[in-house]
Amino acid sequence: MSAASLLRFVTQGRPWMAKANCMGVDPELFFPQRGMSTREAKEVCRGCVVREECLEYAIEQNEKFGIWGGMSERERRKIKRERLQLTAKAS
Repeated sequence: MSAASLLRFVTQGRPWMAKANCMGVDPELFFPQRGMSTREAKEVCRGCVVREECLEYAIEQNEKFGIWGGMSERERRKIKRERLQLTAKAS
């Protein structure tokens, strides 16, 4: 599969992915082994124009691994928990 075909496949239904800073970066950077630093991955995400879309995608899809939208799974869980608490208070 050509790189262009792969890009179309990966971003299908998610056109924002094609604009992401991480396109072309080694994916292993965003899926560090337990205990390894996430700093470099988060640095790639820092100035990304689709950071919010990426983060929302990961939260909606319950992504359990990796750095998405500049946040780890633990950080995304915290956001999700806070949102649930706000929803519960609003009810």
